[in-house]
Amino acid sequence: MWPKKRTKKLRLRMGVHIYVLPNLLTTANMFFGYVAIILAINGNYIWSAYAIVAAALFDLLDGRVARLTHSTSKFGAEYDSLSDLISFGLAPSLLLFLWALEPFGRLGWLASFFFVACGALRLARFNVQVAVFEKGYFQGLPIPMAAGIVASSVLAFHELEIDASRNYALLAITFLLGFVMVSNFRYRSFKDVDLRQRLPFTYLVAAVFLFAVVAMHPEVMLFVMFMSYALLGAIFGFLRLGKDPKRPLFMSPQYAAGTGEEPPYDEDDLHEAIEEDEPRS
Repeated sequence: MWPKKRTKKLRLRMGVHIYVLPNLLTTANMFFGYVAIILAINGNYIWSAYAIVAAALFDLLDGRVARLTHSTSKFGAEYDSLSDLISFGLAPSLLLFLWALEPFGRLGWLASFFFVACGALRLARFNVQVAVFEKGYFQGLPIPMAAGIVASSVLAFHELEIDASRNYALLAITFLLGFVMVSNFRYRSFKDVDLRQRLPFTYLVAAVFLFAVVAMHPEVMLFVMFMSYALLGAIFGFLRLGKDPKRPLFMSPQYAAGTGEEPPYDEDDLHEAIEEDEPRS
């Protein structure tokens, strides 16, 4: 028989408490990512793209629900990142390979691997960063947006009846998305826009115009909008246009010398926040 002390430690490990609701939503995110992989293997690329979109919706919900119900935790944040790697890294990379890049041979599967590897690096970098530049910007393209570009490209090519097999534009897009995910390019997150406050009337006019443009041809226009977002961030990053980013706290001389306080965590748009004052679950 095991010693009582060891048995007690095992019970404590097995009895970890977690917040159920946000983690169920994260599980739904991972489920649809897995479904997207199965559909892509079976050659059903359109529904595979829709499954990635469904995963993105649940990924958006889990963090919001966790913050609204005050149930954020380190466990939830790590679980969310692992689910994101499946739904927005592995699923879209496999979809790209089977749908368009397989005729390229070794170059095709290396491009797909480059996409998923950069997505994993993007998630890992976010998890270990103790500071970010500004609340209103992402550092690098978020992996759900990269997956959204892949999914919308499948729908757009199908709508326009364009043959995706051995398409050099899609090969270039695959490498571009991987690169901008791990880059330091600043992408606008719009977190600093508070829709609960009064805003200029032009904001509403712009929103209505944008809605009308997308409604004309949703599959194509969403791809154009998402791709433009990725390209503009890359162009501005290469040419160093726009305002200089604020210096992160961990780069300050006080922090480097060990005299400054450790900067607080910031929250990514599609991740649960990690709050130090919350109980670890």
